[in-house]
Amino acid sequence: MAAAATVPRPGAGEAVEAVSLQWAPPEPREVAVGTRPGDKEDSRVRPLCKPRGICSRAYFLVLMVFVHLYLGNVLALLLFVHYSNGDESTEPGPPHRPPGPLTAPTLGPLTRLEGIKVGYERKVQLVTGTEHIIRTLSLKPLLFEIPGFLSDEECRLIIHLAQMKGLQRSQILPTEEYEEAMSAVQVSQLDLFRLLDQNHDGLLQLREVLAQTRLGNGRWMTPENIQEMYSAIKADPNGDGVLSLQEFSNMDLRDFHMYMRSHKAESSELVRNSHHTWLYQGEGAHHVMRAIRQRVLRLTRLSPEIVEFSEPLQVVRYGEGGHYHAHVDSGPVYPETICSHTKLVANESVPFETSCRYMTVLFYLNNVTGGGETVFPVADNRTYDEMSLIQDDVDLRDTRRHCDKGNLLVKPRQGTAVFWYNYLPDGQGWVGDVDDYSLHGGCLVTRGTKWIANNWINVDPSQARQALFQQEMARLSREGGTDSQPEWALDRAYRNARVEL
Repeated sequence: MAAAATVPRPGAGEAVEAVSLQWAPPEPREVAVGTRPGDKEDSRVRPLCKPRGICSRAYFLVLMVFVHLYLGNVLALLLFVHYSNGDESTEPGPPHRPPGPLTAPTLGPLTRLEGIKVGYERKVQLVTGTEHIIRTLSLKPLLFEIPGFLSDEECRLIIHLAQMKGLQRSQILPTEEYEEAMSAVQVSQLDLFRLLDQNHDGLLQLREVLAQTRLGNGRWMTPENIQEMYSAIKADPNGDGVLSLQEFSNMDLRDFHMYMRSHKAESSELVRNSHHTWLYQGEGAHHVMRAIRQRVLRLTRLSPEIVEFSEPLQVVRYGEGGHYHAHVDSGPVYPETICSHTKLVANESVPFETSCRYMTVLFYLNNVTGGGETVFPVADNRTYDEMSLIQDDVDLRDTRRHCDKGNLLVKPRQGTAVFWYNYLPDGQGWVGDVDDYSLHGGCLVTRGTKWIANNWINVDPSQARQALFQQEMARLSREGGTDSQPEWALDRAYRNARVEL
């Protein structure tokens, strides 16, 4: 059940130690009482990205104009619908927060499992009477594998519940919203050139443009179709694939927008080609959904409030030809952004939101006939440089062409779970910078169908804001009860399903 690595992994050991989980929580720190998020130092949102060109605030602002259109957290969106349902003067709703400072409870430190070394194994009991083995797959990112985390029956039930609820196409950047988003960008052509010119040589190479594929309209850009676009809008007179500042300045960006709108991408050309749905796991959910969430709670050793108030279970189906190009699950947080899951209680006005996912727990729900591995292109690299991901004709983020060149491949096996941390620790018991090594993707499914599920554990980098979110959610749970929960919470489409498999 071990994952197959495409390059030799130093320090891979075989020793198995029958011990309990070794957790190393840092010393707790206090959260100021009587403050709102945004007041003074304790609640300030820290940048989670080291200052460098590809993750600079200026680039991030350009990027997030697009990203915030579709990355809205489902939990936050549905809570928003619940809050805004009906006119407040005539319809009942959650009580309004009284004016004045709020009390933020103290949160304990976040736990992290120690990796020890690649190949290290430990035995744990997550289900009564069942022994599981946790195997370390990499230290950068901190990545683990647990064979048999789900039973075959649980895997089949999750797939069945997802089919009952119905799956929708996973779309990264809706084309119809692209032009509206572009019109909101207030960046000069010169500034845009400087953002793209990563090596500051005054020339825009193809790989520098490829590094910004997230600025497209959902289409995964390759050297071939970038040059095709240059030719169509007459941006590159000499056809060498390199734009000077003068050539870039002469280009009419409206021609670029028109070209992108007129070329509808095929599913194979999208950043992500899959279908997905969400299954609620809280109170009132199907008993198997509840059991899996409790198992994840025991695995992570995080507080019940953090796990219970995180996103629902996402179930994803990749058909033959399905893929997901390499990405990270959490976005950097700047003062101009806010976490999707806590935005409704933050009482702040910011232009963008992003997903704040402390951990990813990924479950393989079936055995895939061909392809479908999960690739970690730079796992355990000595250094990380985003521009080095693209060399000559090889883009390590491209999971349709170059999955075999990634550092670590995890083969999908039914019932196996892999989990990793998307943030580095900050040294004070909370989240620090986004871990660049957590870059991962879904390799091309060459034969059959691939089913997976994701449990994301949401934590706001602002400890005070996370505390207020948990406090408010706990209050709603106490005062509302199941009868007043929104329809999505009970998910009556499958709540009482009893399926013979």
